[in-house]
Amino acid sequence: MTGIRFESVSVAYHGTTVLDSLDLTVEPGEVMALLGPSGSGKTTALRAVAGFVRPLSGRVLIGGRDVTALPPHRRGIGMVVQQYALFPHMRVDENVAFGLRAQRAPKAGIPARVAEVLEMTGMAAYARRHPRELSGGQQQRVAIARALAIRPGVLLLDEPLSALDAQLRSGMLAELARLHRELPDVSILYVTHDQVEALTLADRIAVMDRARLQDCGTPQELYRRPRTEFTASFVGNANLLPVRVAEDGVRFGEQEFALDTNRAAPGSQATLCVRPHLLAPGEGRNTLRGRIAEVQWRGSTHRLYVDVAGHRVKADVPELRATPALGDEIALHFAPEDGVLLAAGGPPSGSWGRASDG
Repeated sequence: MTGIRFESVSVAYHGTTVLDSLDLTVEPGEVMALLGPSGSGKTTALRAVAGFVRPLSGRVLIGGRDVTALPPHRRGIGMVVQQYALFPHMRVDENVAFGLRAQRAPKAGIPARVAEVLEMTGMAAYARRHPRELSGGQQQRVAIARALAIRPGVLLLDEPLSALDAQLRSGMLAELARLHRELPDVSILYVTHDQVEALTLADRIAVMDRARLQDCGTPQELYRRPRTEFTASFVGNANLLPVRVAEDGVRFGEQEFALDTNRAAPGSQATLCVRPHLLAPGEGRNTLRGRIAEVQWRGSTHRLYVDVAGHRVKADVPELRATPALGDEIALHFAPEDGVLLAAGGPPSGSWGRASDG
C-alpha cells in the first residue's frame, strides 16, 4: 500500500511559519492537487514529503511508514520539478536510467525498464537524443519517465507544466491523466497554482493559503459548493455578494432571492456565490439589475461586467450578435439551485464533503 499522510506538519524558516499544522491524507492511487497562490505553503508540503525540508513538528507517513527522519533516497518516491533537471551531458536513456543506477538496481534489468517507461511516456524514439535536442514537452516526458523508472509508490509533481505554452500544457494534462490510468496504484501529489490543471487532473484538491489548508474536496465539490470565499474565488471565477438571510430567502439590498437557507440563521449576514456562467440575460426568479460597465469578447462567449448596486458582477454569456453598449441597462438571472450561501466567518450551508483528512 502507498499513500501519503501529513499529521499536524509544520515547517518554519528563520522563525517564519511557512506550513502550519497540515493534516491531510492522499489515498493510495489518488491524485491530490495542492492548489494555492505563491507563498501558500503548497511547495513546502511537497518538499516535506520528498525529504528536502524537515518539519518543525508533526509527522509525514508514506504507505503507513513514518519517513519524517529518512533521507530522500530512502523514501521510495519519484519527483518531477518545474525545470525538469535533466542532465544535459546524458542521453535520454541515460537520464532515465540514472535513478535505477543510483539505487544499484541489477544492471541486466536496467535497459528493459528504461525501454518500458520510455514507451509508456511516448519517448521511445528519442532514447539516443540529448535534452537540448528535445522540445519542452518532450523534456517533461523524459523527466516523468525518469521518476517512474524506479517504480515509486508516490509521485511528486511540482508545477511540472509551468514552463510549457498553453497548447503543450493541454496536451501534457491529457498525457498525465492517461499515465494515471495506467498506474492506478501510484499516489500522486501535484502542486500547482493553475486551477484548470487541478480541476482537470485531480481526484481531490487541497486549497492552500497563508501556510494553512483552507479546503479540501473533489473538483466538483469545490467548484459547485465551495466552503469559503477564498475557495470560491480561487477555484474558478465567482461573484461574491453580501446578503442578509431572511425567513424564506436572502436580501441583496432591496432585492430578494429565493435560495435554500435551511442551515443559515434568519437575520445573519452571509455571502452569496454565483458563478459567472450561471447568470443568464433576462428576467427570472432571481434577478440582478444593473448597467453594463465593460464587455469582453472571448470567441464563443462574451464576458459582461455589470455594475449592480455598487458591486461589479461578471456574467459569461453565449456570443452576442449585437454587443451591448456601455451604460446600457441589463437584467441577469440565476436559478435558486445555482446560488451558494457562504456563512460569514465559517462554512456555508449545505453538505460539502470532507474539509480535510485526520
